[in-house]
Amino acid sequence: MRAMTKALVSVSAAAAIAAGGLVTTATTAAAAPAEQTTVSAAQLQQAPLAVNNLGLSTTEGRWVQCWLQDYWGYKGALDGKLGTNSWKAMQRNLKKYWGYKDKIDGIVGPNTIKALQRSLKKHQGYTGKIDGIAGPKTKAAFKRFAADSKPYC
Repeated sequence: MRAMTKALVSVSAAAAIAAGGLVTTATTAAAAPAEQTTVSAAQLQQAPLAVNNLGLSTTEGRWVQCWLQDYWGYKGALDGKLGTNSWKAMQRNLKKYWGYKDKIDGIVGPNTIKALQRSLKKHQGYTGKIDGIAGPKTKAAFKRFAADSKPYC
């Protein structure tokens, strides 16, 4: 127990030193008034999660991007990172065939997931609810979709 405590104290001290001194930072922060930062709702909506692979490896993500490139106008890098442009291409597919009714914005929200779940239920053996939550069953079915997309690379 003493060894674990010593290790924790050592790591905490190293982190404080690397951060420029824990005590100095805390004292300065307490003495100086807080700087006001205003972020509008529009700015928040323009900053979607950069990459959302829904549990796919980058290799599996690349397979999906190859399919999106061949059929849905994806023009980005085939890097396996499903970012905004990958999801915009996916949303075009989901809008045409799977009941997606929101904007083509590349944000992986509940309506994107619901439409994806409808597709996965039809073609990839998804057995869960159409609930807009990317849980384990959704992710497993999406992995099957990625594997089926491999021939497009």
